[in-house]
Amino acid sequence: MTRGIFIAGNESALSRAIETETIHRVEQFAAALIPNRLAGAVKSSAQANEKRVPLDWNPSSPISARTLVIAAENRLEHIDEAILICSPPSIRSSAAELPLADVEIMINDHIKGWFFLVKELAAVFTSRQRGTLALVYPDIPVSGKDDAADILGPSSLASFRALTHGLLAASHSEPYITIGFSCSDTGNEAAFASFMYKHIDEGNRRSNGKLHKFGKFNFFK
Repeated sequence: MTRGIFIAGNESALSRAIETETIHRVEQFAAALIPNRLAGAVKSSAQANEKRVPLDWNPSSPISARTLVIAAENRLEHIDEAILICSPPSIRSSAAELPLADVEIMINDHIKGWFFLVKELAAVFTSRQRGTLALVYPDIPVSGKDDAADILGPSSLASFRALTHGLLAASHSEPYITIGFSCSDTGNEAAFASFMYKHIDEGNRRSNGKLHKFGKFNFFK
């Protein structure tokens, strides 16, 4: 039986590093990227990867979340590990000049979308009585006083962090493993991805409910 790995998140250094590490473990994996619909965003295509099975996802739609999980199961036969990577884009603006369309997009795509997707994955893992739900996010440093404010990015990240802590706290009553990872070492994403998979590969229920922090001051915790 092949190992079914499903990855979801937006295009970022963190997601690219995790995909690169995934390549060493499976012949193929499924991935869904959050589309970049922000005003003035530079459009970029995902890094070419012949092992990736790309799947469409509209994070703002609960129906799309269900369709996405079903599509991932169909392409992989089953989902053993779901890795959700929250690394929201930065939107630097004063509060008075916040683009209203970007506010709506960030809430729909980078906050609501995670709740919809977690619900569908949890239902699948509960039905199978097994699986690993990994929640991954970077620890964003506070901007300097002379920098333009980034209000939306950290707010979206704070929501995902709160969701992660809530899921970890409730993990003892679930039949699947829930595990969290945070990275504060910008520029060392490859080492973080290896660190993350080290814990996932062990498949140890003692990791259930734990948040593993990676960085200069909490290396390999």
